[in-house]
Amino acid sequence: MRADPATDLVEKGVPPPRPEDRDLALAKAQDILLSVGVTAIADMGTSIEDWQSYRRAGDTGRLRIRIMGYAGGTQAMALIGGPGPTPWLYDDKLRLNGVKLYADGALGSRGASLKAPYADAPGTKGLRITGDTQLRNMMSRAAIDKFQVAVHAIGDEANAAALAAIEDMAATYGGDRRWRIEHAQVIAPADMARLGRNGIVVSMQPAHQTSDRLMAEARLGPQRLAGAYAWKSVLGSGAKLAFGSDTPVEPPNPFLGFSAAISRQDPSGQPFGGWQPHERLTREETLAAYTAGAAYAGFADGRFGRLVKGERADFLLLDTDPLMASPTQVAQTRVLETWVNGQLVYRRSEAATR
Repeated sequence: MRADPATDLVEKGVPPPRPEDRDLALAKAQDILLSVGVTAIADMGTSIEDWQSYRRAGDTGRLRIRIMGYAGGTQAMALIGGPGPTPWLYDDKLRLNGVKLYADGALGSRGASLKAPYADAPGTKGLRITGDTQLRNMMSRAAIDKFQVAVHAIGDEANAAALAAIEDMAATYGGDRRWRIEHAQVIAPADMARLGRNGIVVSMQPAHQTSDRLMAEARLGPQRLAGAYAWKSVLGSGAKLAFGSDTPVEPPNPFLGFSAAISRQDPSGQPFGGWQPHERLTREETLAAYTAGAAYAGFADGRFGRLVKGERADFLLLDTDPLMASPTQVAQTRVLETWVNGQLVYRRSEAATR
């Protein structure tokens, strides 16, 4: 989950960040993202203060990455977007697409909502942050004005609830909605086929599988691992698959996740043979999820995400070919140059290349 840092600081008696502090942080964040090859990012939890910082950067020519914004709740959504999603701004570098909602919490803290009790804590099934009725009300409020809805759902019960809510919404709100489920870390096998209906986009982060593996085994037990971090099954359901990093929870480097997606192993090669190896993806499937799939998830298809005529020229020069190198080599990939909109925005120094 994304906390509101300004609120945290106020509660601790610390003045909130000044606009110039936010602008400096945005500039530094862009430096970091471009250095690891990230040219576009989905901001899940955009506040009005965030949006104003993005706009200042765009107005002064300092917005170098593409930001697909999702407001942190329906109030922020209405405050930023007003009657609907914003237009694409600054040569397709900024848009408020919709809203981020929460069905449950995280698996590590036993806040993910499960259908059966936790294997290592039989007294709890987790936590539903938003109940069924409230979730539907907020989704409806967004859908009325054609804002895209992204629902954070990690546990199998929360994912089933998100699917049920989407099925209800889709019966009322037609058109190209691209309902998003964020994370989808544990899905009951019986619910997997439902992902392929109603134009659902499943947004997942491969690095979670390697960092969560031992914890997930403890929380879920062996019986529920079949639907855990199940990228191949999700793709097989017919759902649209989008990959990202979940930064700042995980490092923003996409090549760590790329390596995990094709191997089901961490950067040190563990476990041998891969964890639940039948859920590995091909290199082509992985590349598509990180590029065209992620762009599609943010209504950016036709604008960027592919190197084709008519789309923005965003591309990288790398020291490794991720379609040919070993998973370990892929995880160690270094970005030599990053280009956005046909312009060089990052070049690795010779000292850093050694």
